[in-house]
Amino acid sequence: MPEKIVMNTEDIRRTLARIAHEIIERNKVIDHLVLVGLHTRGVPLARRLAKNIELYENSSLSVGALDFSSYRDDLNESEARNALQQTHIPSDVNDKSVILVDDVLYTGRSIRAAMDALIDLGRPRSIQLAVLIDRGHREMPIRADYVGKNIPSARHEDIQVRLTETDGRDEVAIVNPNNNKTTKDMKEKMESR
Repeated sequence: MPEKIVMNTEDIRRTLARIAHEIIERNKVIDHLVLVGLHTRGVPLARRLAKNIELYENSSLSVGALDFSSYRDDLNESEARNALQQTHIPSDVNDKSVILVDDVLYTGRSIRAAMDALIDLGRPRSIQLAVLIDRGHREMPIRADYVGKNIPSARHEDIQVRLTETDGRDEVAIVNPNNNKTTKDMKEKMESR
């Protein structure tokens, strides 16, 4: 099994609608909310959540994009420079409730780095976390406030979130890189015969 699709377009649409309702219920007043997507796939997810919230509440939200690559502890300096993307937060985060939005929550290290980057921009009233997928295997004491789907997975598997904005289609897949390598090796052997 090289990959298994666990969410399709409709699943993702319904999940984001549910998370938007949960955000509205928890925050009551959305005037103080700022949604901040984490590069890369968290940015379009944040925009979709904002559109849903705006549709239900008849009010607009600030949506930003955060690059936290220079705060990551798994990249050296040159890798962090090469990974740099644009940070754009359209409003002041001081005394606001900021919801960080990401595609997959795994070890928690990326979220820790994102919080460090956000704190350097100001002092939010609160920071909440919304993720499409929580796959477990935490190494840091971080949990999401809003979870689209819990997908228990083995450490050697990859969870790939594909979005129309970045990948041309909406789906979530579990990919076993070992199977892909084995399949590729077998294909190369067959072609060399």
